[in-house]
Amino acid sequence: MAASWQNGLVLRELSHELDDELASAINLVSVAANSCDSAEARASLASVQERLQSHAQVCRSLQMPEYTTTIDLAAYLHHLCRSISRSRLEREGIVLSLLLHPVRMSSERCRLLGMIIFELTTNAARNAFHEGVGAIHLEVWPTATSIVCCIADSGSSDSTYPERNGSIVEALAASLNGTIDFGGGTNGTRTVVNIPREA
Repeated sequence: MAASWQNGLVLRELSHELDDELASAINLVSVAANSCDSAEARASLASVQERLQSHAQVCRSLQMPEYTTTIDLAAYLHHLCRSISRSRLEREGIVLSLLLHPVRMSSERCRLLGMIIFELTTNAARNAFHEGVGAIHLEVWPTATSIVCCIADSGSSDSTYPERNGSIVEALAASLNGTIDFGGGTNGTRTVVNIPREA
């Protein structure tokens, strides 16, 4: 128990340090943009600043919670996926669509599921699309005994990439006492994560 608490404390400290570094980088870009005479350069720096801010939002969403409480999973994932889209997907022409059914979960379990979704969506963006253009669909729904999370993409570059990049996802799913099923083919890949509902 003490080791788990200490690990959480270390992770929170590292997250705060990363926040500080990102905030410092954003501030430096802002100062450079304000002191720049070229309108084109200012626009480019503003774009960099916006991307850094989106990355910072993703990092904050994936941070260890300060304390455990019950939150709305759909609202949490909507915020996280919006940040992922802005930081990574939109610039590559990848559309992330959502169908999220309301369900309440502990903040810690939401964070772990969010990390799974982050891994799966960024893996798809890296590997599933030849030209960078495509679609990823996330659906989450509760059953009587579990919460099901399905991520499907329209890519066809390599049907084996989920398994190759799945070790982190499998470890995260195991920490939630869940299961994960990878499936792929020429019409895209589909990954289903199933985790038990909390008592």
